[in-house]
Amino acid sequence: MQKIIPHLWYDKEAKEAASFYVSLFEDSKIMNVNVLENTPSGDADLVNFELAGQQFQAISGGPYFKFNSSISLMVACESEDEVNTKWKALSEGGTELMPLGEYPFNKRYGWVQDRYGLSWQLMLIDNNQTAQKITPNLLFSGDSCGKTEEAIEFYTEIFEDSGIEFISKYRPGEAATPKAKVNYAAFRLAGMNFSAMDNGVGADFNFNEAFSLIVNCKDQNEIDYFWGKLSAVPEAEQCGWLKDKYGVSWQIVPDNIDEFMTNGSKDEIQKVQKVLFKMKKIDLDALQKARFEKE
Repeated sequence: MQKIIPHLWYDKEAKEAASFYVSLFEDSKIMNVNVLENTPSGDADLVNFELAGQQFQAISGGPYFKFNSSISLMVACESEDEVNTKWKALSEGGTELMPLGEYPFNKRYGWVQDRYGLSWQLMLIDNNQTAQKITPNLLFSGDSCGKTEEAIEFYTEIFEDSGIEFISKYRPGEAATPKAKVNYAAFRLAGMNFSAMDNGVGADFNFNEAFSLIVNCKDQNEIDYFWGKLSAVPEAEQCGWLKDKYGVSWQIVPDNIDEFMTNGSKDEIQKVQKVLFKMKKIDLDALQKARFEKE
């Protein structure tokens, strides 16, 4: 099972968006769609899907969080035709953030926010240059600008099978804001590739719950470990969600959370959900007891 799964929050478009993304990539599929009833946002579609063999999750959770470019998905394209085709699809109804073209760092590159608000960076790579098709990119902006190197050192110390692969820094005067230090960093968390950079133009947006990272935990000890390492904003703690000290949102959940939320009778599922929605850090024993608790 993939240890870290990108989670995307939509108002009502999770199924539509996931189907659109699946249509753009080979080795992609909708794995399942479940309806979470009576959540704080009402009934919510929860969509598990794969893009290029990588797991993602999306939810139609209501109009509470909006995507910005603080977290984007970098796509390694093997030909100019692939870049152009994906750009055409993703830019339709979307917003161009960096025009598609040739840049000093890449022969064919563009940054676009799609019709649902999610940001993508498309780039041409050499054949067999990377084994991971889609790489989440963290753009440290606002209050977190200048903290990229500190943050990735922090993250790689927490997760096993992790490490910093590469760090490139701005030259003096190269960034519009003096706070920006790192113009590109590549790192690995739990075997998954990530990239990160400081925002060199001084934008004031920051990370939010629209794009979070699920951490699948094998038991309560792992839940307790990751919660203790990552949670830094007490008021953001709810139902396994937390925010770290840089503002990134994480979901610390058991790797069988879908079983708790979808298996059993409707009454059992509702009892589990009722207990879960009152939790901050997830308590596995309490969820298990809730399923069989008599009214």
